[in-house]
Amino acid sequence: MHPSGTFRQLAGPALERFVAENAFGVIFAPGSSRLFAAHAPVLLNEGKLRFHLSRANPLCAAMSEHGSALVVITGLHGYISPDWYGAADQVPTWNYLSAEIEGPVRPTGRDETVALLDDLAAEFEAALEPKIPWTRAKMAPARFEALLSVITGFELRVDRFEGVKKLSQNKSADQMERAAAELALRPGPGASGLAALMREVIVSATE
Repeated sequence: MHPSGTFRQLAGPALERFVAENAFGVIFAPGSSRLFAAHAPVLLNEGKLRFHLSRANPLCAAMSEHGSALVVITGLHGYISPDWYGAADQVPTWNYLSAEIEGPVRPTGRDETVALLDDLAAEFEAALEPKIPWTRAKMAPARFEALLSVITGFELRVDRFEGVKKLSQNKSADQMERAAAELALRPGPGASGLAALMREVIVSATE
């Protein structure tokens, strides 16, 4: 987590929306000999973060043993050249958005894990409209049960939820706009999206 309060984003509706829009996290927990990490889609609701992993993943045992986990969500990010600010004595940096979610974690039982799988499918299938949503009703029950037997669901109770919104807020509005304009010229939707977020910060600061 970036130490500067200039970039710190506290828990609230905006940070919850960020997690919903970037719902793929890296989950960390210490094992007996090293740190373990895994990637997984996540759902955040009412102070609880839910996800599942392959039962064979050593992170499952690490979380069960340690009893807690850290989940990091990363959004848009990109390199910022010091030349773009149009000012002397600047240095290269990286602008980005991220969130950290930490707390005690527990494995979920069968019914809770099935509910998680249904909720995950409903959440992400809804974004594909007008496609008819996929549901597990399209699967043979035996096939679903076979796949269910090789995963473990988890529920993390959120004790710490913080974010970083580092968009050159430590620069003047003019310098930010110059950097955003250059960034918008770079290829790829990530660069233009990051430039748009920088411009939103400029507008909100002048309102």
